[in-house]
Amino acid sequence: MRLPLFPLQSVFFPGETVPLHIFEERYQQLISDCRKEATTFGIPVYIYDSVAYGTEVQLVEVVTTYENGAMDVTCVARQVFKINSFEKQMPDKLYAGGEVRFLDSVNDANNVTKKRVLNKIKELYDLMDVPFTPMPIEKFNSYILAHKMGLSFEQEFQLLQLAKESERLSFIKGHLLTTIAVLKEVGRTKKTIELNGDFRNFDPLDFKDLEI
Repeated sequence: MRLPLFPLQSVFFPGETVPLHIFEERYQQLISDCRKEATTFGIPVYIYDSVAYGTEVQLVEVVTTYENGAMDVTCVARQVFKINSFEKQMPDKLYAGGEVRFLDSVNDANNVTKKRVLNKIKELYDLMDVPFTPMPIEKFNSYILAHKMGLSFEQEFQLLQLAKESERLSFIKGHLLTTIAVLKEVGRTKKTIELNGDFRNFDPLDFKDLEI
């Protein structure tokens, strides 16, 4: 499929709301075309000096239009794609485009796995003293809290490329286990540092059986 493309150094996951401030003329034209023709466009992730994967988005609303032509718009992310070819400028347009192939998302995760991941997210939030709002299992998927569990930009890009929900949850769980372990160690170290400033009673060593 051929899509207009708006490369950004950001990762957007299917289902999330995408607010954009449009100020370049080429992307003002893109938004105008999407409004007139009711078409979608793609946001490829600019990473490692290239674009390979991204997310199709659909324009929902032009919230504000400024005197200089700039716009605040709201979009919704739909599905992940891989770029087969990229052109810096589509024919008779100012913006880029390319041929893309949509990835089939396989929803193969069970509720037991989802529950384990949700429990780890709650544990992470508790360690950081951040409020956690309980979420029904049936409404939870790997994308919902992807931006809110401390993934790096590179890790978010890795997650975007995984087609199976079971793989995405496994990836997230691995990250959570590592992060929780680090935070617990930091907490233990902090307590040790704090204790070292206190006056404490130490039991004298008994040297009777000490051999030198």
